[in-house]
Amino acid sequence: MARRKRGEPPLTRLQGAREELRRTQEQVVRYILKRRNEVPGLPQATEQALFIMISRWENGHVEVTEPGYQRLFREFYGRTNEELGFPSELLSHGVEELRDRLVVARSIDTATLDMFQRQVNDLRNSDQRFGAVVVLEQLNGLVRQMESVRAFSVRTQHRERLAAVLTDARTLAGWTALDRGSQLQAWQYHEDAKVSAREADSPYLLAHAAAQQAVILLDIGEPAAAVELLEYARYVAENRAPSLLRTWLAAAHGEGLAAAGFHHESVRAFDDAEKLLSSDPVDPEMPFLLLNDGHLARWRGSALLRLGNQDAINQLESAARELENSPRSAVRGEAGMYVDLAFAYAAAGDSRGAQEYARKAKQLASRIGSDRQRQRLASLELPVGSASHIA
Repeated sequence: MARRKRGEPPLTRLQGAREELRRTQEQVVRYILKRRNEVPGLPQATEQALFIMISRWENGHVEVTEPGYQRLFREFYGRTNEELGFPSELLSHGVEELRDRLVVARSIDTATLDMFQRQVNDLRNSDQRFGAVVVLEQLNGLVRQMESVRAFSVRTQHRERLAAVLTDARTLAGWTALDRGSQLQAWQYHEDAKVSAREADSPYLLAHAAAQQAVILLDIGEPAAAVELLEYARYVAENRAPSLLRTWLAAAHGEGLAAAGFHHESVRAFDDAEKLLSSDPVDPEMPFLLLNDGHLARWRGSALLRLGNQDAINQLESAARELENSPRSAVRGEAGMYVDLAFAYAAAGDSRGAQEYARKAKQLASRIGSDRQRQRLASLELPVGSASHIA
């Protein structure tokens, strides 16, 4: 078979699935090496041999006929045999595997569901302290594990709870993917999160996923679409969600309105958020929310920056003083706040202030691997006559 040329379609469905999901052959090999002991009777191969086998399978030189490898590819890509271009599996093998999966799903109990939630919470805490660089791959694996279990679970109560935990994990994975600069992956995670939120019959999880997804639209320059999605999120949560979430949604709406150029409407949304803000910024039912006076001030300051309002610096400086000494401050939020301050000082013509905060932002973004904030900094224009290089 001829070698594939640049721009030509995938040689096989297997190759196309990998490229569509933006996976590398190295990731496939790592997954097979990690999971192969769980597949009875799977022929063993060295890491080097697996690379060769995958290349031959993807090039169409040979077919994937071994049921164990077919199974691992189905799990990793979330596709059927037909979608991956495999030969039809024998009926007996398919029935046997289905029974195995049903047995595994049947073993899921409340303790297992609690364990899944703890794992998501632990990864969220790591994300808040260290950023996405250390948690995204772990989240991807946890999401795949829960998806596999949920697909074969028939107990309604457990399935709904699992869908809720899965929604939480998907929104967190989507947020970390966005921070790493993968907008398409982030969007798909949030789309999947909205689906599982509906299965969990949870309006507040659905509203949170939709509102967080709107940030992706803001990042790619689609503020009108973002505002529409945020309005939907607030409608879904209206009178059906705790005040902490409604506060967060009002602030998110205010940011979207600011990006769309609606000054008065944005200010009004932030005023609504301040009225709704509880004295207790923690809700055990919503561990994914982090919102207090300092966070809200940072958010308002960011919106004022978008609107060209000179009070942006005061709001952001006030937020910085509070959040730098707060035990409940997410490192990614701090990085974004420093970027906002760099832009605010640059807009005010203060080169020294802009460079100071740009340096802070760059150091923090590099430490946590935030491609999103680094991309924002790359577009910073310092006042005329100042040095253009940020160390």
